[in-house]
Amino acid sequence: MFKQYFIQTWAQLKQHRLISVITIIATALSIFLIMLVVMMDQVKVAPFSPESNRDRFLHVKYGCITNEKWGVGNTSTGPLSLKSATVLYKSLETPEVVSIYCIAPLPMPLSIPGQSLITADVLETDGDFWKVFDFRFTEGKPYDQTAIDAQQSVAVITESMARGLFGSKKDVVGREFLVNYLPCKVIGVVKDVSTLATTAYAQMWIPFGVATENCLEFNSWENGLMGMTSTTILAKDRSDFPKIREEAKRKLKEYNTVIAEQGYEMVDQNRPYDQEKQSINIAWNYEVEVSHARRQKLIIFLILLIVPAVNLSSMTQSRLRQRVSEIGVRRAFGCTRAEIVWQIIMENMIVTLIAGAIGLLLSIAFAWIAAASLFAVPYSFTMNEATIDFSILMHPSTFGYALLFCFLLNLLSSGIPALRAARTNIVNALTGK
Repeated sequence: MFKQYFIQTWAQLKQHRLISVITIIATALSIFLIMLVVMMDQVKVAPFSPESNRDRFLHVKYGCITNEKWGVGNTSTGPLSLKSATVLYKSLETPEVVSIYCIAPLPMPLSIPGQSLITADVLETDGDFWKVFDFRFTEGKPYDQTAIDAQQSVAVITESMARGLFGSKKDVVGREFLVNYLPCKVIGVVKDVSTLATTAYAQMWIPFGVATENCLEFNSWENGLMGMTSTTILAKDRSDFPKIREEAKRKLKEYNTVIAEQGYEMVDQNRPYDQEKQSINIAWNYEVEVSHARRQKLIIFLILLIVPAVNLSSMTQSRLRQRVSEIGVRRAFGCTRAEIVWQIIMENMIVTLIAGAIGLLLSIAFAWIAAASLFAVPYSFTMNEATIDFSILMHPSTFGYALLFCFLLNLLSSGIPALRAARTNIVNALTGK
């Protein structure tokens, strides 16, 4: 049966070549545009190394603090201090592991005596950072809390930084260099990280305190309550999110009891946020509504589907007018209206899938070529352009979305013409009316 559909579809494509070419191009461009929008949204939430556990992430990027002396409505917002992050989130018992790190990678000079300086995005972290994120090590290993407690000047660098410093990405573990003009030793080398990994991205990772003007000492305010650190919580399972938030609320209540002696109160805006909510969070002291953001995306997808579907529907109707006699003959020999509708939809589905495959390939190629502008990270701390690889674009959900949109587009563009064709009077159909 399905083989017959392919044969009939191929015959129709050859018989009406101009309309067929226009239909395929229009459908391919529609899928191309929709998939670009999907990819731009997907890179914010879909898992990829080193953020493969995004479905189990909870983030506390910022905090908000008030003081009774400032008056109603006056707040100080920004990242938390190491002390606040430790008390509020590091001490949580429900999660699998909790990591505290600098809010963003900072540009620092790197050098080897006798060579020119190069600049790298350097992120300061704790030892649990490597348990939360799954970096792909090509050499060496990460530092742990023991190395931090011993104040070891060690670093994990990317392959590109290894080539920039030592001229090779291999056999560099144990070699020394200067970071921010202080001696440091390479302890591990990892694959380059995309800037789209907005939490884990850097070109070099060092323990807290290795650099002089680090995020703990360089910026701290409000009696050490606010600072330059953020927190990512890795839950054992997504079902633990409510329990983790409840425990965090208790910690916050206890913390506020202590800092109330100085007139302060910490406001969490219902943090920690999961990956989706964090990706659409645009303000430090404002809680976004995920449902509102989802409605906006749904409206965009509907517009991108309905507008081309209307045009494609007219093309489908045009092809069916030339098949009226064929439909009449089939109806005269006992073919039911449901069978007619099913055949038309299936034939159109084959064309849509062919065009959809072309559109998907075009969207992936365009996303790869125009990654720097298409996936630019807003409010980014790095001057480096957005980078992307096929492991991000070729995600299983990408194919799922493409197939779904092909199905919906086919249903919207061929459903009504198919019903109208099936309802044609047999006598009128046989006479070509």
